[in-house]
Amino acid sequence: MTTMQQDARRAGAAYEALTRSRTMVEPALRAAVDRLPTRMQQVAGYHFGWWDEHGNPVRADRGKALRPALVLLTASAVGGDPAVAVPAAVAVELVHNFSLLHDDVMDGDVTRRHRPTAWTVFGSGPAILAGDALLSLAADVLGACRHPESGDAVRTLSTTVLNLINGQVADLSFEDRRSVDLAECQRMARDKTGALLGCACALGAMFGGGKTEQIARLRSFGERLGLAFQHVDDLLGIWGDPAITGKPVFSDLRTRKKTLPVVSALTSGTPAGQRLAAVYLRDQPLSGSDLAQSAELIALAGGRSWSQHQTDELLNSALADLRRADLEARPAEQLTALAHLMTHRDH
Repeated sequence: MTTMQQDARRAGAAYEALTRSRTMVEPALRAAVDRLPTRMQQVAGYHFGWWDEHGNPVRADRGKALRPALVLLTASAVGGDPAVAVPAAVAVELVHNFSLLHDDVMDGDVTRRHRPTAWTVFGSGPAILAGDALLSLAADVLGACRHPESGDAVRTLSTTVLNLINGQVADLSFEDRRSVDLAECQRMARDKTGALLGCACALGAMFGGGKTEQIARLRSFGERLGLAFQHVDDLLGIWGDPAITGKPVFSDLRTRKKTLPVVSALTSGTPAGQRLAAVYLRDQPLSGSDLAQSAELIALAGGRSWSQHQTDELLNSALADLRRADLEARPAEQLTALAHLMTHRDH
């Protein structure tokens, strides 16, 4: 089998898993959101891409729904019934979208998934409160499912949310600091992104009846994959095609975010890194030419290639965890395919 054929086979397996996951999870997700007060339903349903700002059904981009797929696949991978893990998948997706609603407000992002962000349509206050409602709903869905692991699952999710918030706090604080070292930037990314993907995999394994070692291995798989995913996200935030990503060109640079490739470049000790600092860290607003120059200097200082290399290394480590977890063959193959899709994406 050629590399191209192998890539096509993996992509097919990944999209098959994502489609099956959405079919299983979306009805339960909609049922959960239907329990919210009407105003919160309106904001949440718009954000999920189910309807427009007036409540009329639309066919909008609904996101990749990667985290619910990880929950169901890891439940299957340890020999369990994925249907039993649907409440955990719903809870993880609710937490993820809580974070997106808040992130868009904090970052001032005006576009997500090729649509105006919820806060630009309904106001920042309603968007924040809708995010809070989704977070509360996640704990309720998980706690009410009466699974033997539901108590531990709620505690696992709660700890994960605290890690996620800690990562977001660090991310925000970096914007006001001139100096951020690479190790603390990596810790921020692990908390902000890796923790929830690790949680998704751990919850799936727990609901599937996995052994302690399997749960630990799958959590590690998810955490490493999450950090790799953040590297890709940061690369797309600078060099992604707006027509595909749904975000403006140089979106992360406009707000002077200290993302992984940016911090790698700023701390590289190279002439390009020093020139980047002179442009990126000055007090004046960045013009269009400043943004283009910053992107070029990040690449010249090695930030782009470093993040790409880190993505590959983290993917390999994640897949090593997967191989050591003694999993069912078919879902393990789909998890591998999904991991490749997540780290070789253009949006």
